[in-house]
Amino acid sequence: MIHELLLALSGYPGSIFTWNKRSGLQVSQDFPFLHPSETSVLNRLCRLGTDYIRFTEFIEQYTGHVQQQDHHPSQQGQGGLHGIYLRAFCTGLDSVLQPYRQALLDLEQEVRRRRYRKHLWDSRLGHFQLLFPSVMVVVEQIKSQKIHGCQILETVYKHSCGGLPPVRSALEKILAICHGVMYKQLSAWMLHGLLLDQHEEFFIKQGPSSGNVSAQPEEDEEDLGIGGLTGKQLRELQDLRLIEEENMLAPSLKQFSLRVEILPSYIPVRVAEKILFVGESVQMFENQNVNLTRKGSILKNQEDTFAAELHRLKQQPLFSLVDFEQVVDRIRSTVAESAHKVLLDDDNLLPLLHLTIEYHGKEHKDATQAREGPSRETSPREAPASGWAALGLSYKVQWPLHILFTPAVLEKYNVVFKYLLSVRRVQAELQHCWALQMQRKHLKSNQTDAIKWRLRNHMAFLVDNLQYYLQVDVLESQFSQLLHQINSTRDFESIRLAHDHFLSNLLAQSFILLKPVFHCLNEILDLCHSFCSLVSQNLGPLDERGAAQLSILVKGFSRQSSLLFKILSSVRNHQINSDLAQLLLRLDYNKYYTQAGGTLGSFGM
Repeated sequence: MIHELLLALSGYPGSIFTWNKRSGLQVSQDFPFLHPSETSVLNRLCRLGTDYIRFTEFIEQYTGHVQQQDHHPSQQGQGGLHGIYLRAFCTGLDSVLQPYRQALLDLEQEVRRRRYRKHLWDSRLGHFQLLFPSVMVVVEQIKSQKIHGCQILETVYKHSCGGLPPVRSALEKILAICHGVMYKQLSAWMLHGLLLDQHEEFFIKQGPSSGNVSAQPEEDEEDLGIGGLTGKQLRELQDLRLIEEENMLAPSLKQFSLRVEILPSYIPVRVAEKILFVGESVQMFENQNVNLTRKGSILKNQEDTFAAELHRLKQQPLFSLVDFEQVVDRIRSTVAESAHKVLLDDDNLLPLLHLTIEYHGKEHKDATQAREGPSRETSPREAPASGWAALGLSYKVQWPLHILFTPAVLEKYNVVFKYLLSVRRVQAELQHCWALQMQRKHLKSNQTDAIKWRLRNHMAFLVDNLQYYLQVDVLESQFSQLLHQINSTRDFESIRLAHDHFLSNLLAQSFILLKPVFHCLNEILDLCHSFCSLVSQNLGPLDERGAAQLSILVKGFSRQSSLLFKILSSVRNHQINSDLAQLLLRLDYNKYYTQAGGTLGSFGM
């Protein structure tokens, strides 16, 4: 009977100790000579055999490393579980079961020497009574929740934080084996730019991030009037920095991104982002069909050194975040310095930035370089289809500037360019109207002419100050800060963050992201353009129809200028946004706007 028990505990039940799929391993009820207390003790030992059989079934099902037994046929359906992390977990689980198998062999030797004592069973198998149920919880959780990839690391890690030494030691051993898979993927990614992830198990994936921000419903802004700001409009102003750029810009075409949902909790996101940056940079630099003038790789031929450091981390029995982050930082620093050298020391980045700002900040009469085919409208407001609406920046980015100037970044530059071009266009048209006025100043004028030229003066006053604000307070100011940050660092990632911050500030301080102000300014620009068209088409005195159009333009400009003043004043009074306050300072530097009651272009002025 003792040999039957040893065989049953080894996964081979018989006639005395029978196997049932639901209840597991139990003493057969066909032996009445066993005392109930003996049956209870034997069934308690049989629970170890039950767990062991189910462990071996799990290992066999997902790795095939354990020989199939007759009493538990292999299950063909794997329930969706697969991957190298699962196989590593099974390998670790099998290694944890090895001491149990050795304990059974030792007991068999004791029995053959006729040294059978009950305390021997308790001493040899006692701690497995604590270990197996805890490990079974992990196995069942993986099976029931279909835990996949790096999520297995998180599951094992959480259960290894318990207070039972045998459980903690066993799960840490399993975790170390699973970490071996992670370090192999890290080595391929960080040293060679290769994403070896056939089953999508790694915390880095190809393609944009899966974190979708729910689109906010489009709000009706047709009720914008001169009666003051509503509470909703004021809240919209207060939430300027929270407006998502993705609501108006093309989605990011980033090639790789993090899978934060499967990132183990003991690896911070900041470390994962460094790993992502290193692999992206290595891949982009190594895979370019460009003959570099310098010798060596972006890792400065230190691949073997870094591979040895990652291998040393792999051999550690316990994961150390401090050691792990130090190795990642060393690799990242090497990559960042190489990327910085390519971008700045070879005169790639700064000339392009200067060219970009000069192009945005100055008038370009030759628009042939800025023309492209009819493009999709990226402005938050709906613009009518026209030749001007089809104008945009089209730039073919050369290696290695494509690291910074991604399609999404170029799209943002295009949005800023279209907006600044519309402001500069209206300013030029108003200046042309002034030239027409000077040509006819010697002629006799009537009351309509006085209203017309007063309106032009007020429009030019507002547009000129808006243009000065955009040129000096936004473009030049932000560009100076960007150059200072670029020249004060040798780290490529810092340059990329500074450039992203620079571009975000351009969008924010130009009020492209602030819908009430942007809507109001565009209405004013449209009114100015309509006025210039009216003047250019009617060089002489206005007829009755022209006078009616002029009256509509005067009322519209008065309404929109009053709304703009109310928005800017309300924000200034609440001390919400310094950019709006700066624009108000430009428009009302001599209190002319205030003395006019916040209204420009009215009849009474």
